[in-house]
Amino acid sequence: MPRDGEAMPTDLWFSAAELAAARLPGVPNTARGVTFTAERLGWAAPEREGSAWRQRVGRGGGVEYSIRVLPLAAQARLLAHIPADEPAPEARSTTGVAAERWAWFDRQPEKLKQRCRERLDALAQIERLVREGASRTYAMETTANERGLKLKTLYEWKKLVRDVARADWLPFLAPMHGGGRPEAEFTAEAQNWLISLYLQNSRLPFEECCRQLREKAAIEGWTIPSNRTLLRLVRALPRTMVIKEREGEEALKRSLPPLKRDRGVFGALEAVNGDGHIWDVFVAWPDGTVSRPNMVAFQDVFSGKILSWRVDTTLSWHLVRLAFGDVVENYGIPEHCWLDNGREFAAKKITGGQKNRFRFKIRDDEPLGLMTQLGVEVHWTQPFWGQSKPIERAFGDFSRNIARHPAFDGAYTGSKVTAKPANYGTKAVPLDTFLRVIGSRIAEHNARLGRRSPTCNGQSFDQVFEASYAARPIRRATEEQRRLWLLAAEGVTIRATDGRIVFMGNEYWSSWLLQHAGRKAIIRFDPLFLDQALHVYALDGRYLGAAEPWLMVGFNSVEAAQKKARLTREMMRLARRQREVMDLRDAAELAAGQPDFIPPAPPETKLIRPFFPVHGNAAVAAQPSAAERVRDEERVLRAAREQPQSQPRQEWQVFENPRWDDD
Repeated sequence: MPRDGEAMPTDLWFSAAELAAARLPGVPNTARGVTFTAERLGWAAPEREGSAWRQRVGRGGGVEYSIRVLPLAAQARLLAHIPADEPAPEARSTTGVAAERWAWFDRQPEKLKQRCRERLDALAQIERLVREGASRTYAMETTANERGLKLKTLYEWKKLVRDVARADWLPFLAPMHGGGRPEAEFTAEAQNWLISLYLQNSRLPFEECCRQLREKAAIEGWTIPSNRTLLRLVRALPRTMVIKEREGEEALKRSLPPLKRDRGVFGALEAVNGDGHIWDVFVAWPDGTVSRPNMVAFQDVFSGKILSWRVDTTLSWHLVRLAFGDVVENYGIPEHCWLDNGREFAAKKITGGQKNRFRFKIRDDEPLGLMTQLGVEVHWTQPFWGQSKPIERAFGDFSRNIARHPAFDGAYTGSKVTAKPANYGTKAVPLDTFLRVIGSRIAEHNARLGRRSPTCNGQSFDQVFEASYAARPIRRATEEQRRLWLLAAEGVTIRATDGRIVFMGNEYWSSWLLQHAGRKAIIRFDPLFLDQALHVYALDGRYLGAAEPWLMVGFNSVEAAQKKARLTREMMRLARRQREVMDLRDAAELAAGQPDFIPPAPPETKLIRPFFPVHGNAAVAAQPSAAERVRDEERVLRAAREQPQSQPRQEWQVFENPRWDDD
């Protein structure tokens, strides 16, 4: 809550009478007491006009006080009783003092309301006697004698309803006394300290809050009332705020009553919901391991019947695919499906392409999931909120009844750590025994009579489902659609060189794949039998054909292939880490560090002589002497200087060992 002088989300103003009628914690219950408190605490100081008080506009005038000057508990109480969409008190339409008094009267306890009715009955008897012809004095005395009241008391009650319409007498007859002694002194900062301590998530006990408050008050010099007054202050806080601050948002959500959803808006198989469940039973698996099995089940929303279930060591999208595939194979394709937001349900293999998925990134080329291609509209429920999934109720029955079956005695683990049975961990049930027992008991769960839901009305889940199933049009899966749920989907790229598909360490090839070489595709496969053909689809869902296994490397299950993939990733990660430790340089850095060799400049030539082609035996002519050579060079240079600029220059060529013809 804001302190004195801080801005509120909305400035609210109240008169002294309104504050007294609200009976706020830390505020007197009479208008005169409120006015006295305002003067004593400085609310009405002249320099605080506009921030703490202002002149009231409207009938009656007077002064209004800002909600910011009130104690924190009083502020919280006022805000809790003013709806967010209701205008501020000064903006409401004025209906008179009677309307305000009726609103105040409605908030009072029944004991006070009963006293008002007794007073109204006495005044009504007086008016009745007067209408019958008795004098008012006689009527007043007779009524006082019959009811054991003093005559002065009746006159006081009559004074309370003077100039008030007969229909509004009841709230005006309420006693408006101050309610005892005035509130004890309590420093405003100390109130903030106490409320802040009490509203911590650690849920500090109230007595400890009081003790720490008094220790702080001894240092700061605060005035602190008795613990009873402090308790009244804490109890006056809005309950919603106390629950949220001390117990958290989830506790506040649980404080709201659950929604009662009408399942009758659907028919059989029109809507299903699925979720995972961990059984409280130790099971011995065929490989010798012992663990609690995980189950994925789907339930019909209309009837409550469990349509399918699958069990495995862990929750995975494979388990969801198989369980939903059983629904499609045995009953048909539902139109709606409510799912948890877990990774196994939000996997791209199951719900890929759904625009309202809340996990992973949605890409334009991602594979369309099983439910998306079957045309099932997926609805996501709140995580960790069982009220949004009806199947949670069935899982509760499984934990209370089936998990404690006599066949599981010694293997039952208890529903939580603190509820372990005396023979905990003495036995592990074989997998075949576990599957046989839960299969039988789930069938009994569906066939049990006396279901009290509105759709069952005493019938069993099976009976209600069969009656509605026979009257509804059901979408059955075709052979092409069965490939969607029997096999999983994964985006791959067909190799551009030869059209091969490499997946999970195995290779697949067919001649028609050459037509799609270099393109992305969607393959569907059975993870337990990777030695079978893959079914290849285009990104838009068109079926292209089957790719036969080619040069299999011997991995026959997803688990083995995943182990190889994990080993490959670990080796790559180790190699990268070793390179980082050795601080090796990459090729770009090595290339940048090579020295650059610049070729030397050609030597400067002093002589320039023309090129004369050599013909015949002139090539073997005798070499001129040094004097002749100098004379000839001077002659050539002189001829070059005398040559006109407009004439094209002759091509000159420098020879290191020129041969000279005779002049």
